[in-house]
Amino acid sequence: QVQLVESGGGLVQPGGSLRLSCAASGNIGNMAAMGWYRQAPGKQRELVARLTSGGSTNYVDSVKGRFTISRDNAKNTMYLQMNNLKPEDTAAYYCNAVVWRFGDRNDYWGQGTQVTVSS
Repeated sequence: QVQLVESGGGLVQPGGSLRLSCAASGNIGNMAAMGWYRQAPGKQRELVARLTSGGSTNYVDSVKGRFTISRDNAKNTMYLQMNNLKPEDTAAYYCNAVVWRFGDRNDYWGQGTQVTVSS
């Protein structure tokens, strides 16, 4: 099992910044990738950013140049630095970890943290 705990959400004005954190614990030895997803009311959950174990990153087009995903392996913690936030970034943000075990993909999720961008 893998446990993921997010923190760092909150209310911020347009143009502001927030940094989300996701602390991972448990059986994370074969973690293939970690990522951030978000879900706004009435919308489907979407991938925001992903970081593979090899260091590759990818972002949804709407956040490119504004968000940066990173990981501190010593702390088993992943971050999402969000700059120049816009009202359309308002959503619940979820941390995700993909762990391969005996050929099977296992997805783990955090409890979510709310980000609200409003003046």
